[in-house]
Amino acid sequence: MIRKTRLFTPGPTPLLPAAQFAMAAADIHHRTPEFRALYTRVLAQLKEFVGTKNDVIILSSGGTGAMEASVSNLTSPGDRVLVLSAGKFGERWSGLTKAFGCHVDVVEAPYGSTFTLDQVSAALKLETRAVFVQATESSTGVRHDIKGIANLLKENGSEALLVVDAITGLGTTHLDMDGWGIDVLIGGSQKAVMIPPGLAYLAVSQRAWDRMEATYNPRYYFDLRKERKNAAKGESAYTPSVALIAALGASLDYIAKQAATPESPEGNLAEGRKKLVDNAETCAAMTRAAAEAMGLKLFAPKGYEAAAATAILPPEGTDSGVIVKGLKSKFAAIVTDGQGEMKGHLFRIAHLGFFDYMDTIAIIGALEQVAVAAKLPLPNFEFGKGLIAAQNVFAERTK
Repeated sequence: MIRKTRLFTPGPTPLLPAAQFAMAAADIHHRTPEFRALYTRVLAQLKEFVGTKNDVIILSSGGTGAMEASVSNLTSPGDRVLVLSAGKFGERWSGLTKAFGCHVDVVEAPYGSTFTLDQVSAALKLETRAVFVQATESSTGVRHDIKGIANLLKENGSEALLVVDAITGLGTTHLDMDGWGIDVLIGGSQKAVMIPPGLAYLAVSQRAWDRMEATYNPRYYFDLRKERKNAAKGESAYTPSVALIAALGASLDYIAKQAATPESPEGNLAEGRKKLVDNAETCAAMTRAAAEAMGLKLFAPKGYEAAAATAILPPEGTDSGVIVKGLKSKFAAIVTDGQGEMKGHLFRIAHLGFFDYMDTIAIIGALEQVAVAAKLPLPNFEFGKGLIAAQNVFAERTK
């Protein structure tokens, strides 16, 4: 049989065809009225997509560039900050804050779990200047309680800024930046917005903009104040990724049209975002149900499973690489192994962005085939168990 390569990875994710067409046609100069009109429109769309009235800044970088920018712009050497870490990307916050000379307190939970609000409260100090956390930890498939953390900071009267890496959270998790009081919310292009890597974006609260005037860590390319000043004129401070910005506009148009009605054929980005999140939640629920029906165990604790990606444990005594390689060699389906200390101990199937019911059914069917071909030790397994469980979840969630 022929094999069609399919990405089931939590970034890069499958590309939206309309975005690919937009990139191919994006031969415009970045200091022209045509680009300024495009850039201004995309910035306005991003505010709707994030769901905020705050300014949104676009950087030509990976998501880690936006993470670094949030540290360099909001802290000074010697500032006490709190990092909430439960996986590979939480560890990245620790590395970044230490690199910029911060005094770093860490609340660390084991891979595959999350931290409690009591742990966060105990670690929070009067002099804590910022709290850094993931919305979803894609290395483990765990979702963190961002609303609870935001409420905790308010209740404690803390002046700490809340900085959230939502690179895999935006478009897969319902987040309310303004309502909850998040100060910086970070997204990335290769995730739920369905375009290639190369853009990062940050929504920034007024409290965070005010803080930047009093901090003095070095910054140049990632000077957010400089980007904000230029964005007001429809420009970026430096040469932007023109093609990716055109692609982002096409993707945001597509998301808006998912909520189109006869009265509003262009759709609505806020409603489209909700549909995108609901889609990820449904695909994730189908995958979790299928894995458990097959006799596999989930890595994330009950109630804290992320919709961005599902982390699944292989049968005891089996290296997860057997499943990852089996899916690739037999079906050209690309899933990801565990990261860091979890390599060989779990595999991850993504649901963020341009995935749908058909993709989910396909990867579950492929997983069943690999389970048989690899002779995975799954007692009572038989073809169709995972698919039936997924079908029942879909039917129930889409009544």
